[in-house]
Amino acid sequence: MSKIFKISFLLFALAFIKPATTFAQTSKYKCMVQMTNYMGEGAYVVISLIDSKGAYEKTLYVMGSDKKWYNSLKEWNKFYKKKPANISAITGASVTGGDRSVNVIEIETAKVNAGYKLRFESAVEDKNYYVKDLEIPLTTDALSAKNEGTGFIRYVRFSAN
Repeated sequence: MSKIFKISFLLFALAFIKPATTFAQTSKYKCMVQMTNYMGEGAYVVISLIDSKGAYEKTLYVMGSDKKWYNSLKEWNKFYKKKPANISAITGASVTGGDRSVNVIEIETAKVNAGYKLRFESAVEDKNYYVKDLEIPLTTDALSAKNEGTGFIRYVRFSAN
């Protein structure tokens, strides 16, 4: 009887140990977004992981917590509606003209230097929408550089957390 118990316990333990080792390793980065000096409401900015084919894979951070304005981030909102996810842990305040926002984003280590991109999409009420305010290759070089935006974002810098 004790032999059956030991074998059962071993099989049970192996069932839980193996899945625990298959979790993806992630790295945390501080992401500082410096906005241009525009006049108007706070910008909604979403940071997305984009695959090598240009498709949205994952939402990494959302600056702007009022869901009624998510439709102003048109392309990301299409993805979000098709694949709704709980983004409450990765959502913060919108950011106004001239201000900066520093947030921590988590990226799977295997995605770095593997053909992925980070897309920064921005929109401001009664102003323009930039689907690619900033899009950078997800490489170690790009993560250590200053990356210039083309819309409401002046630049973005990353640092390992």
